Amino acid sequence: MGNKVWNSLFLSLIAIFFGTMIASAQSVLPSVSINLGTTNSPEEFSKGVQLLVVLTVLTLAPSILIMSTSFIRMVIVLSLTRQAIGTSSLPPSQIIVGLALILTFFVMAPTFNKINTQAFQPYMKNEITQQEALKKSVEPLREFMFRQTEEQELALFINLAQIDAPKVTDDIPTYVLLPSFIISELKTAFKIGFMIFIPFLVIDIVVASILVSMGMLFLPPPMIATPFKIILFVLIDGWHLITKSLVEGFMT
Repeated sequence: MGNKVWNSLFLSLIAIFFGTMIASAQSVLPSVSINLGTTNSPEEFSKGVQLLVVLTVLTLAPSILIMSTSFIRMVIVLSLTRQAIGTSSLPPSQIIVGLALILTFFVMAPTFNKINTQAFQPYMKNEITQQEALKKSVEPLREFMFRQTEEQELALFINLAQIDAPKVTDDIPTYVLLPSFIISELKTAFKIGFMIFIPFLVIDIVVASILVSMGMLFLPPPMIATPFKIILFVLIDGWHLITKSLVEGFMT
């Protein structure tokens, strides 16, 4: 039952991204109208409940998308980079989040294209059933998450869920895979952030030591260290290196 719920969430999420493609499809789509009234049969009541559930899922879809893609690692690493440089408000948070989203779309493009061609478009053309579309749409996302998820985290949530040890990855429910993927991404992001902090921390230590040795105790070290950290970051082409490392990390 849990797997079906997660599958429905993922299908609704995919519908948001490929909604623009529906307008250009050659098939005629039915119109949707919402009104209140009495029902004459249990089937009509069931359809109304299903529509309410879908609308509720659509409000949660952006959060589910963020938590099931590369966005977690992207935004954390970029935010830690800004903090390591010492410019707490530059680049602005909107730029950091926007860049993380663009990089996420770039990394996830093959997965989204596979979902579109294998599940979404055939479903819109009535070539496959809803259940088949659910299964085919979740498979590419599960495949992506499995590549980035550590076995240690999977084992943790399998034990917490109190389910039998799976023999193959297909036996692992999506509601177990998703938190395992999130924890793995958080761990990886902070590992990368630690490596980024080291050279800038060295600059802070050197500048603070020089100021103390010169007796300039009341001069804030960050005021002197920040320009040197910015120069270092520009000279090594920091944004290029970080972006390259992040993207290549998902392609290996």
